Amino acid sequence: MKKTLYLMRHGETVFNVRKKIQGWCDSPLTSKGIWQAQEASKYFDTVQLDHAYCSTSERSSDTLEIVTHHKMDYTRLKNLREMNFGEFEAQDETLNPKSRKDYNTFFVPYGGESVTQVKNRMVTTLTKIMQKPDHQNVLAVSHAGACVNFLQAWEDPEKVLNQRFTNCGILKFSFDEGKFTLEEVIQSTK
Repeated sequence: MKKTLYLMRHGETVFNVRKKIQGWCDSPLTSKGIWQAQEASKYFDTVQLDHAYCSTSERSSDTLEIVTHHKMDYTRLKNLREMNFGEFEAQDETLNPKSRKDYNTFFVPYGGESVTQVKNRMVTTLTKIMQKPDHQNVLAVSHAGACVNFLQAWEDPEKVLNQRFTNCGILKFSFDEGKFTLEEVIQSTK
């Protein structure tokens, strides 16, 4: 039986505005981030969600609560967190590697994760969630890097995303027989 996963990025945060590397560290949603989540909630007003999950970061749980109008129980999971950037957490984004290839293992010697580690934990976690028998339409709120790394397991992100995955962007996947298929990318242009 075909199921649906809505994998969503949190709203804009203070660190996003200040161009700080934001992985396992956290910063609050900005007023724009709150507005983005309110706008995304309009999309979900016509979707009958049966379960919701988010990372343990407040920016994710705050986004999920706004999207579901504070009316849905949800589960916070560590494995839905953003990539761990180790010693680079909360540092200026200009310190990031310039190419996607260099990004793969760059943070590992500094106590962070590799792209492959993030992709594997996201695939494992979201597969376990979607294999639950009563999970038909699931919302999972996570982070840009984690979402894009998950997407990379099934599609080439550069072919389906216009340059980047925006705040409160949604990746809609179908799930059938243990495999995810990207159905739609919903991104705000504002």
